[in-house]
Amino acid sequence: MVMETALTRHAGIRYPILCGAMFPCSNPELVAAVSQAGGLGIIQPLSLVYVHGYDYRSGLAFIRSLTTNPVGLNATVERSSKTYEERMRKWIDIGIEEGIRFFDTSLGNPKWIVEKAHQVGGVVYHKVTERKWAEKARDAGVDGLIAVNSRAGGHAGVRDPRELFDELQDLGLPVVCGGGVGEPRQFLDALNYGYVGVMMATRFIASIECTAHPDYKQAIVKATEEDIVWTERVTGVPLSVIRTDRVMNAGLKTNILIRWMLQHRHFKKAARILLALRSMKQLKKSAMRGATSSKDYYQAGKSVDGIKSIEAVDGIIQQFVSTGSQEL
Repeated sequence: MVMETALTRHAGIRYPILCGAMFPCSNPELVAAVSQAGGLGIIQPLSLVYVHGYDYRSGLAFIRSLTTNPVGLNATVERSSKTYEERMRKWIDIGIEEGIRFFDTSLGNPKWIVEKAHQVGGVVYHKVTERKWAEKARDAGVDGLIAVNSRAGGHAGVRDPRELFDELQDLGLPVVCGGGVGEPRQFLDALNYGYVGVMMATRFIASIECTAHPDYKQAIVKATEEDIVWTERVTGVPLSVIRTDRVMNAGLKTNILIRWMLQHRHFKKAARILLALRSMKQLKKSAMRGATSSKDYYQAGKSVDGIKSIEAVDGIIQQFVSTGSQEL
């Protein structure tokens, strides 16, 4: 059954389900499995190269060997360093050369990616947490929005899914629900409310194809909505993670020096680079090893409440779309 929406038409997919790009959990097998099952797996370049150890172009070729269906590419558009920006521009160019036509962007101004994507018939969906960022993305020419709400994992928004949709619906762009979808009923509710699709991440960590450590997957299965907390200890800004004794003992606020640096115009950039490097190292270790350290952080959203088992990606997607096709 094909569930057609603006998202499926834009992405060339059967079902309006995106697997959100995750650092460090977007391993090639997971990305390919979601696309092969009719959704859209989205590649996270930093994860592909620095966590899973692939040369970037070779990693794209490996994913392509696992599925001939479309895949997407994530791009965080920020200028924390010239090196990062140059690397991202190169990754976008290579992605286009390798046939990628769907781009998921966040932060910054995506205009240069929009221009490159549109030259080859591609589309760009930009992540936003509130209307002012959505307006800027619209003005940059994006084709759709991914509304990151307060139920998302990782760097979540502050508005609930319905409130955020109501805020964005009159901008003339299709809107994807980003966060809080962990079971078929939530998928159906999002579509019925007006979203053109959903972006799921936490649900796909608890899949067979994801190479995250079994302890991480079990933590998701066992957690409830009340177990999700926001911590500043990893990246300097609130990060949605599973509450554990280790997380709570470490505290949820960053230290006073980092807070001061983030607020000072001369030191803000240096602080962001320092935090980015530290968080990449810490999140990689947390996801790929067992719960053996007081510094482990398991990113997850409130959708954990509906996740009761670790299953194959194809089975997860079929559960969602079979419910949707029966009740839409």
